[in-house]
Amino acid sequence: MTTLATPKAPTTTWTIDPVHSVAEFKVKHMMISNVKGQFTALQGALTLDEADVTQSKIEATIDANSIHTRDHQRDAHLKSPDFFDVEHFPTLSFVSTKVARDANGELAVTGDLTMHGVTRPVTFTVEGPTAAHKDPWGNVKIGASATTVIHRKDLA
Repeated sequence: MTTLATPKAPTTTWTIDPVHSVAEFKVKHMMISNVKGQFTALQGALTLDEADVTQSKIEATIDANSIHTRDHQRDAHLKSPDFFDVEHFPTLSFVSTKVARDANGELAVTGDLTMHGVTRPVTFTVEGPTAAHKDPWGNVKIGASATTVIHRKDLA
């Protein structure tokens, strides 16, 4: 008797495209208005299980020194020990621990976010990933976006 294993669906690894990716944020400034900003230097990878997206994994790293809020003085203050302390904590990182679908079929990715030397679990609501498409130069790409709410004091 011969037993054959069912072939596993492919797993693909996708790297974050730093030219087309950004980590954006919005914070309340002096309890008056919102200030938006972004980190422009990020890297990471998605290991996508094609058959069962809930078995996928993602890791990402952000260069804290790449913060940009369109105000040089504010950016310098955010890089200081008062906030990100980029000299001692040069990166923010995220490593997924669970991928799940909610009742609406949307993805929720939970993982460990490390910022300012402190690691806490966070859950991102994910839109995507999209189907793979070729760009005009023949490169195959997918897209996704993720949002969450964090409280800086939880990670200080």
